[in-house]
Amino acid sequence: MSASRLFLLLALALTVGCGEASEPVESSNNGADPGPEDGPAVTYHRDIAPLIEANCASCHREGGIAPFALGDYTSVNALKMAIKDSVHTRTMPPWLAGQHCTTYVNDPSLSDAQLDLIDTWIELGAPEGEPEDAPEPDRTQSSGLSRVDSTLMMPEIYKPQFEPDDYRCFVIDWPEDKTKFVTGFRAIPGNDAIVHHVIAFIGTPDNVERYRALDAAEPGPGYTCYGGTGARANWLGSWAPGSNTGDFWPDTGIKIEPGSAIILQVHYNTLNSGALEDQTGIELRLDDSVAKEAFVMPFTNPSWLDPGGMPIAKGDEDAKHAFAFDPTNFMSYISDGAIANGEFIVYGLGIHMHSLGSKGRIGIARADGGDECMLDVPRWDFAWQLAYGFLEPKTVKPGDKLSLECHWDNSAGNQVFAHVDTDGDGESDAYQQLEPGDVEWGEGTQDEMCLGVLYVTAP
Repeated sequence: MSASRLFLLLALALTVGCGEASEPVESSNNGADPGPEDGPAVTYHRDIAPLIEANCASCHREGGIAPFALGDYTSVNALKMAIKDSVHTRTMPPWLAGQHCTTYVNDPSLSDAQLDLIDTWIELGAPEGEPEDAPEPDRTQSSGLSRVDSTLMMPEIYKPQFEPDDYRCFVIDWPEDKTKFVTGFRAIPGNDAIVHHVIAFIGTPDNVERYRALDAAEPGPGYTCYGGTGARANWLGSWAPGSNTGDFWPDTGIKIEPGSAIILQVHYNTLNSGALEDQTGIELRLDDSVAKEAFVMPFTNPSWLDPGGMPIAKGDEDAKHAFAFDPTNFMSYISDGAIANGEFIVYGLGIHMHSLGSKGRIGIARADGGDECMLDVPRWDFAWQLAYGFLEPKTVKPGDKLSLECHWDNSAGNQVFAHVDTDGDGESDAYQQLEPGDVEWGEGTQDEMCLGVLYVTAP
């Protein structure tokens, strides 16, 4: 398959926003020793609650997708040791990018000083303090759109059919009769308890009927779609609990032609709530023109898509594939004319693997011999396919090479759980961990990918 057609397989959630990087929420006492009447040096209301609100509460709240809420002193105190462990191992807040690669906007990771603050609070016996000592909440960091020009909803209410994970695609008619540029994106989860992530794709006019056929082939609203949409689709935007979505980089936007459709992939997770009804939608900022047309550029080794081209052997605990290539002489071809050949600007990116993925990296091998890290994911998690917008865009020039490296763990203990037919009657009757087998590139649950996705424009 040619490099220009790799976007047919695009399944990655990538959101590139703009604005200032999120500043850590630090202790209001700045680490000073308390006076004789000041009480404990660190308290829940004054120091810990602001951290929880800023970095955890979007998921860990009543009705949220997290398995428990962290909305008051009693709940946080009861789980303080689990909180300490999860933040020190960097499993929470979910942010898979390594700490020493580059600088991103809206990074929710806790600083070393914030980790020390939590440790000190626990060492002091987790004092509650006084509610009136709580600082005023920070209202300056908004992840919303500057304006909403279009709201699109799933055509019908849907109730997940598979547990605990159901990937479902819904076809939504594009209502505009003139060419528009999407310059901002926000998802509206219909049911926070089960919507784990949302990815919006653009079905081009020449492929809309293929999507309608996929929809019609399955009963009920939408159709099953793990890993991809089943036909050609350009990426538009995405959301996951705790992620920031909003305006795209200033003066950039993604073009949508009349007659297109939006293919909304929703990942439902019913582990903590059971199957509930949902009707999710998206809000968009639209403009008639932009200074720079943006393009979502997939990047991978085309030979990996060939049969046997990306082998991952059964039982291999650290299978690895890597690729580097200078795309500057092919940008017009890759982007269908949106970007001319030559240097280009990268505003943000993400990496996509499936459930066997263990770690990955995207970088720039500079023509002068330097190696610039753009994204290092030391602990891949398919459930948290986050995107990473740069604080400062990166320029790729002729002679530079984009580099991509993925690792997988195909051991028995790292296999996915799936619905299986154990009695041969054609119906799924068990949910169990699968046995390992030889794996290669594909869109199915037991297949794998190694794909970088970059939000790019011309200089």
